[in-house]
Amino acid sequence: MKPGKITHHIECSPEDFAKTVLMPGDPLRAKMIATNFLTDVDQINSIRGMLGYTGLYKGKRISVLASGMGLTSMGTMSYELYNMFGVETIIRVGTAGGIDPALKVFDLVIAQGACTDSNYEETFELPGRTAPIATYELLERAAAYCRSNGIRPHIGNILSAQAFYIEGGIPRQLEWRKAGVLAVENETAALYLNAMRAHKHALSICTVTDLLENHVAVSAAERQESVKEMVRVALEVADY
Repeated sequence: MKPGKITHHIECSPEDFAKTVLMPGDPLRAKMIATNFLTDVDQINSIRGMLGYTGLYKGKRISVLASGMGLTSMGTMSYELYNMFGVETIIRVGTAGGIDPALKVFDLVIAQGACTDSNYEETFELPGRTAPIATYELLERAAAYCRSNGIRPHIGNILSAQAFYIEGGIPRQLEWRKAGVLAVENETAALYLNAMRAHKHALSICTVTDLLENHVAVSAAERQESVKEMVRVALEVADY
């Protein structure tokens, strides 16, 4: 790790990051990715428990950094990566709750776009509403990799909710089926909006670990194991 903390949240220098960063929400998942998938690993961040690492995957230099929970935390961390640390591409590797009845636990959802009930985009002072979307080339590459490896992802819109607990609860979130929304999580819209504003690249891939309507959820151990397929997809498309 090189000295040179330049923000309140990241304690390393820009050159410590690869141009592509995988961002799980959970710091321990960042550690798991670094431990199980990367070689020649250096830990580059630990401020506020937001563990970050840089290493090699099949010879490619790549970084992993936890985003934390929610749009505000993802918004802060991804903004700094894009605008202060020179990162070009961020791929979120997270978990989501299934809204679409066709989803099953452990299915992969690739977020083509991210609906949100948050006002995060108002920070950009644009003269209207935006449509937060993924970088098409990354989306296309991820879909092609899945097809060629026998993985059948669900591709479409997800909901980035501004709060985990809301009045009206699950029935209210299931209303998003009317708009064809596949699943709900809490980070992707902020990532896509920051990428849009910085003219950088972003993709969000989520593993379904809960089914909202049927109240089906996996254990913590199952959750940790189930994300490995998603991580492998992200790493294979990460050289964009």
